Amino acid sequence: MTSHDVVRLVRRATNEKSIGHLGTLDPMATGVLPLLLGKSTRLAQFFGQAEKSYTGTIRFGFATETYDAEGERVGEPQPLCKSLDELRALAKKFSGVMEQMPPAYSAKKINGVPAYKLARAGKPVPVKPARIEILNFELLSLDGDTAEFAMRVSAGGYVRSVAHELGEMAGCGAHLASLRRTRAGAFSLENAVTMDEMAQFAEAGTLAQHMPHLRSLLPEMPAVTIDTETAARIRNGMAVNVPEFSTSERVKIFSSQTELLAIGKRIAGTLVHPEIVMG
Repeated sequence: MTSHDVVRLVRRATNEKSIGHLGTLDPMATGVLPLLLGKSTRLAQFFGQAEKSYTGTIRFGFATETYDAEGERVGEPQPLCKSLDELRALAKKFSGVMEQMPPAYSAKKINGVPAYKLARAGKPVPVKPARIEILNFELLSLDGDTAEFAMRVSAGGYVRSVAHELGEMAGCGAHLASLRRTRAGAFSLENAVTMDEMAQFAEAGTLAQHMPHLRSLLPEMPAVTIDTETAARIRNGMAVNVPEFSTSERVKIFSSQTELLAIGKRIAGTLVHPEIVMG
């Protein structure tokens, strides 16, 4: 199931035409895929740099074209001749800020065209390295030729590329065998609903009760509640003074306890300009 498939199924179940996801999840992968529905899609720009957490397995012995189990094998199989401790020593390279080469089979845009479309067509794929940060990469166990791992990485990082490069360093090739995203920014697997649950809740009219409270979203932004007169000015795109908030550059502006009216950007002091108006 692709991320687009998930959006299509949620659109069908909710009758909500405007739906967007926060970061593509490979078809092979499972786990957290945050979705924004309706007016909330206007908030997508503020979630773009959220870090991600994953668990999964890396199989050593051969690389693949796509760097994962769905791709064709590259070269002849080679035995894994390194212990778990030796692999852990190699894995220490993948820590901190670094330049990472994305897979040719990826959703990275090249002159507006996804890289994977060029690769499938047999055309050159001039991908460029991207600066990412790996906050944690730990090999948890090794069973035969397959290692279990946990990883926390910045936005734009490819776990597949780490698996591929680790295989090169081990001298036998490797690819990503399985992947599960356990967290995407503030959204965790523990708080997610399954596709079946989503369909059941939507049919019962209770889906909203299982969504995060709007005040809990974008926790780095403080929340303020304004009066009716100030709300009218914001709806007209005017700068307003809001109740005192922290030194944050942006603030979530509510017209009631639950209705998010706008995202305001600080001009000076408590004077903010509505950057995004929800309605």
